Amino acid sequence: MHRPKRCRSAITFRLALIVLSGLAAPLLPPILGLAVAQPLPTVTVTQPMAKRVTNWEEYSGRFVAVETVEVRPRVSGFIDKVHFRDGQIVGAGDLLFTIDPRPFQIALESARADVARAIAQVELAENEVERATPLARSGTLTQREYDQRRANASAARAQLQAAQASQRLALLNVDWTEVRAPIGGRISDRKIDVGNIVSGGQVGATLLTTIVSIDPIHFIFEVSESDFLRYSRLGLSGARPSSRETANPVQIKLADEQEWKRSGEMNFVDNQLNPRSGTLRGRAVIQNADGLLTPGVFGRIRLFGGEIDALLIPDSAVVSDQTRKIVFAVGPDGVVQAKPIELGPMIEGLRVVQAGLSQDDRVVLDGLANPAVRPGARVLPQSDAAKAASSK
Repeated sequence: MHRPKRCRSAITFRLALIVLSGLAAPLLPPILGLAVAQPLPTVTVTQPMAKRVTNWEEYSGRFVAVETVEVRPRVSGFIDKVHFRDGQIVGAGDLLFTIDPRPFQIALESARADVARAIAQVELAENEVERATPLARSGTLTQREYDQRRANASAARAQLQAAQASQRLALLNVDWTEVRAPIGGRISDRKIDVGNIVSGGQVGATLLTTIVSIDPIHFIFEVSESDFLRYSRLGLSGARPSSRETANPVQIKLADEQEWKRSGEMNFVDNQLNPRSGTLRGRAVIQNADGLLTPGVFGRIRLFGGEIDALLIPDSAVVSDQTRKIVFAVGPDGVVQAKPIELGPMIEGLRVVQAGLSQDDRVVLDGLANPAVRPGARVLPQSDAAKAASSK
C-alpha cells in the first residue's frame, strides 16, 4: 500500500529534526549562555616541619699556611751548593744552601788570634798591677802610677771582651754560611743557582726560596656585618659562645666535594670590620695530615650557629623568581599564593626556611609545572603524607 506523498514528507522532516537536535545538543549551553563547571587542578601540599636543629652558616674562603718564611742569607758570598729538590718537603733545620765558607773561616782564625793577643795583654797588665801593689803601700810607687797600671789592666780586659765578641761573631758567620730551613713544610723552587753571589744582612738580602707549613693549615673567610652582629648577640645572650673565646667547631669541603668531611675549629676573629667591604675576617685551623689542603685553594666553610627552632620543607618546593626564592602555598580558600622566603642550609635532606613561612602554611609539593597552579588560581589541595615523606 502506498502512503501519500504528504505523509512521507512529514516523516522525513521529523527524522531530520531529530538528527539536527542530536548534533546541536553540545552547542546549546554556550549558545544559551550556560557555564560548564571545570574540575579544579589537584596539587599535593604539606605543612613545614618544625624541628630544633643545629644551625650552620656557610661562607666561602681560602686556605692559608700557618707559617710562611722567605729564606734569605745572613752573610754575603758565592753559592757553593744547593741541598734540596724544588718543591720537596723539608724539616726544620734541614740544610738548604751552602755559601763559600773560606773567607769566614779566615776571619774566624783572625778573631781567635786577636783573642789570644788580648789574653796576653790582660795577663801582662794584671802582673804589673800585682807587682805595683806592695810598692804603692811602701810609697816607692806613687798613687798615680799605681792607678795607671790598674786602668791599663781594666782596658786590657775590655779589649779581651771585644776580641771574644768578634770571635763569636766570626764563628756565627761561619755557621751562617750553611742556610738551613727555619720551619718544616713544603719548599718552593730555588731563586738562585750555584755560582751566583748573594747579598746577606738585615736589609736587601737576596731571596733564596720560600717555605710554607703544611699541617695544620688555616682557612680564612669573611662574614658580613649583619652576621657579625647576630653572632655577637647570640654570644651576649649565652645561646652561642663567641669564637673569640671559644674554639667553635667548623666543617669544610673543597670545590669537588659534596659532603662536609673535614672538621676544624675557630681560632681567631679580627678586631675590626673592613671599612671598604663591611666584612669581618675570621680564621679556622684544620688538620692536614695528608697534605691535600694547599695554601691558596678555595673552599666552603660552615660555622656552628647554635641550636635554633627551624621550619623545614623539601627543597623541590622552592622556586626561583629572579633574585628571590618563593614557594607556592594554598590558603584556606584554596587560592594559590606566592610567598617570598629566606632560605637556610640543607639539614637532613630538607631546606631550612629562616623567614617567610609559618607552620600552618600548606606548601605545594607538586603541580608546579601545571599552568593552572599560579598565584591567584584556585586549586584543590590534597595532603599526601606518604608523598610528602618521600619528597623529604
